[in-house]
Amino acid sequence: MSDLPPPGARVSPSTARNRDPILAVLKPRLPAAGLVVEIASGAGEHAVHNAAATPHLLWRPTDSDDEALASIAAWRDHAGLPNLLPPLRLDASDPDAWPIERADAVVNINMIHISPWSAAQGLMAGAGRLLPAGGVLFLYGPFIERDVPTAPSNLSFDESLRRRNPAWGIRCLDDVAALAAEHGLGLVERIGMPANNLAVVFRKV
Repeated sequence: MSDLPPPGARVSPSTARNRDPILAVLKPRLPAAGLVVEIASGAGEHAVHNAAATPHLLWRPTDSDDEALASIAAWRDHAGLPNLLPPLRLDASDPDAWPIERADAVVNINMIHISPWSAAQGLMAGAGRLLPAGGVLFLYGPFIERDVPTAPSNLSFDESLRRRNPAWGIRCLDDVAALAAEHGLGLVERIGMPANNLAVVFRKV
């Protein structure tokens, strides 16, 4: 498969930089078989990359944005992967309307800081409903941690996000973990990643 984007597909330079480090920590934490649901798949590049590396798993990308859904579909058609399912329209902030009944793992990359807190609330409620006991919720992105100095680049990023939308901003990991716990999701791993990001792993109790 060519790396050149097909017509209708979007490209994110940051995805090209971070997809391999993300996959390296995500892959060993996924189940041996089953369905992985990606919430807020964006352009769809992560879905293609991760599905290609895990042919034993079914991947279901989702998003609420029309352009994102079109991009995901274009990348999927281009890749021709049998384990990459068609994208579904899904609003993270409205878990009661999610068109999915179950998942063996849920993946969410770079969403909760570029969306209102209601999206994080919906993500946790939805993942808590979909996942079986022991199921994994995997998050990736920047976080603020109490008692850990925040990198200047993340402080600047947070300020720029809040200027764009006051409801956005880098979230405190303690707040995210507390929200997850309300839905039976326990924080089990915090993994440092390049460019001052974290991979955060929750398991359904």
